[in-house]
Formats: sequence, structure tokens, C-alpha cells
Amino acid sequence: MINVWTIAKREYRLYFSSPVAYMLAFFLFLVLGFFFSYSVQIASSAMGMQQGYVPGVDITMQPMAVMLVLLTPALTTRLLAEERRLGTIELLMTAPVRDWELVVGKWLGAFMLLLTYLAVSLIYPMILNQLISPGVDQGPLLTGYLGLILLSAATVAVGVFVSSLFSNQIAAFAATMGVVIFLWWIIGVIGQVAGQTGGATELARYLDYSGHFYENLLRGVVDLRDVVYYLSVTALSLFLSAMSIEVRRWG
Repeated sequence: MINVWTIAKREYRLYFSSPVAYMLAFFLFLVLGFFFSYSVQIASSAMGMQQGYVPGVDITMQPMAVMLVLLTPALTTRLLAEERRLGTIELLMTAPVRDWELVVGKWLGAFMLLLTYLAVSLIYPMILNQLISPGVDQGPLLTGYLGLILLSAATVAVGVFVSSLFSNQIAAFAATMGVVIFLWWIIGVIGQVAGQTGGATELARYLDYSGHFYENLLRGVVDLRDVVYYLSVTALSLFLSAMSIEVRRWG
């Protein structure tokens, strides 16, 4: 575990030694700030007061989930693809570091950066809690952030796996973006079409990446199936990443 933590700290620091972490934070909080201010303005307007509109924590959590999914490929694209391009992964493979330690360390470094973003984003529900009476609903707030943490862990793990397959960062970025778009949007569409045609609806619904977040966790419901799904995606992706490194070691 010492090797894992050493690699994770190194990766975490590297993000802040380049413009990547700052640029992604800028885009993330720019979008969240827009949705937050727009919802608050609607609630305070005459139309909003007439309709009794009260903004909830979902005004930032919904766009935050989408932004995390779309921004994560930019974080993970260099984790292993850059090491392969520079040839430094061969040095790492000859070092006293196990394949799984390298993979988990890389994953943990990127995951900690997303956790940093999530911690900063707590400012929005804190402000909202002061603006509305009697305050925000704590249930959806807690389960929503639990969902964002699980979602971030799984998406970073998928990005690490895809990055382990490429030596070109652009190819790794495009492939990771394609995978997360498929998981987040296309599987849901397949599930709807399958339901209309009598296909494997239940399987498609279970594999729906966004459904596990929106249907339960964002609404204040903790379903064990949602937690198991995201943890399974994380564990499977990290396992495949370690296998990819091992194949390269013996290839």
C-alpha cells in the first residue's frame, strides 16, 4: 500500500503542476455556477414565486454528474498512455512495484482530484441552504454526493483501463470519451428501444450508467444494486488494467 500511496500522491501533484486541473476546474464550476444562479433567479422571480418553485440540490448535482463524466477522460488519458509513449512504463515495470499497485496508484491520484472538485462544490448546497427555508433536504444531498463519489470512482477506473491500451493520448482520450458516452447515454436508449420491442430490458436497465445515479441516489434512495454496480465497474476496470499491464510485461 505504500507504493500505491506514493504513486497516487505523485499523480495528484502532477495535475496541479500543469494547467489541466485548473482548466477542468474552471469549466466545471463555470457550468455549475450558471445552473445555480439561473435556478435561484427563477425561484426569486415573480413566476417562480407564483408557482411555488423551490430549488433543490439537484440543480447542481445533475449537471455535475454529466460534467464529471465528460471531463474525466481528459484526466485519465495520460495516466498510462503517456507512460507508454515516453517508454517510462518499462522502467516502472522493472521497479519493485506490482502491476496492481501501479494501476491503483494511478487511479487513486485522479480520483483524489475529482474528490477535491466535489469538496469545493459543496459551497453550492451550503449557499442554497441559507437562501431557502427550512433549508435543503439532507437526504438527497448525502445520497447524491455518495452517487457522485461512486460515479467518479467508476469513470476514472474506466479511463485508466482505456489508457492502458494506448500509447497515444489523443487516441486514449477519444476512446475513453466514446466508452463513457456509450455507458451514460446510449445504453439508456438501447434499454428504451428494447422495452418497446420486448428485448432484454432488465439487462439494459442494469447496465445504464446514468440510471443508477438519477433514479435512486439523486432522489435520496440508497439501493444496494446501485452501489454494487459502480463498485463492480471500478473493480473490473482496474482488474483489466492490471491484466493489460501484465500482458505488456510478458509480451
